[in-house]
Amino acid sequence: MSLPKTLAEDVARNLVMVAKLIDEDPEQAYAYSRIALRLASRVAAVREAAGFAAYATQKYAEALAEFRAARRMTGSVELWPVMADCERGLGRPERALAMAGEPEVQKLDKAGQVEMRLVVAGARRDMGQLDAAIVTLQSPELASNSVQPWTARLRYAYADALLEAGREDEAREWFAKALEADKDGATDASDRLAELDGVEFLDAAVEDEEQDAADGDER
Repeated sequence: MSLPKTLAEDVARNLVMVAKLIDEDPEQAYAYSRIALRLASRVAAVREAAGFAAYATQKYAEALAEFRAARRMTGSVELWPVMADCERGLGRPERALAMAGEPEVQKLDKAGQVEMRLVVAGARRDMGQLDAAIVTLQSPELASNSVQPWTARLRYAYADALLEAGREDEAREWFAKALEADKDGATDASDRLAELDGVEFLDAAVEDEEQDAADGDER
């Protein structure tokens, strides 16, 4: 759908702000997405951006509605994993598992299929099926030495599930592997490793305040 030039420019500015703020200030990103939505609700990219902004602020019902709208407009399956994760967010992990068995999953690219695997593992954990979650994550992508955009998150999810299962040594190994692949700091694998190793990091400002207090006491 084409928009008049001035309107298209207004919509584009708001979408740029959504993309810019969604990680650092999701509430503000959400506000911009609502403006774009009011201006151009019949544009698939706007509905998708509104969905991700709602998802980032844990408004899962709203996010799911926007993703469904975007999918109807485009016919694309790429939003299928995040739609399934919205079902998890709404407390319906069984629906996420049902979506994992739909034909749409077979149409996903490799990144989408890995994302779906992460959602399924999360749904299994939601349902208290920890062993099943661990098995779900044991995949060729996990075993591969090749580092892909999803590698760090996949290894991290596996490590986290192992830790919950009480398999601490294996968890530490996989947190280390996650950290090795995490070039962009997408996970807190380094913090989890430090925690397992009993390392504590003190805030420098807190340390300074404590030292000042100690100096004051001495005086």
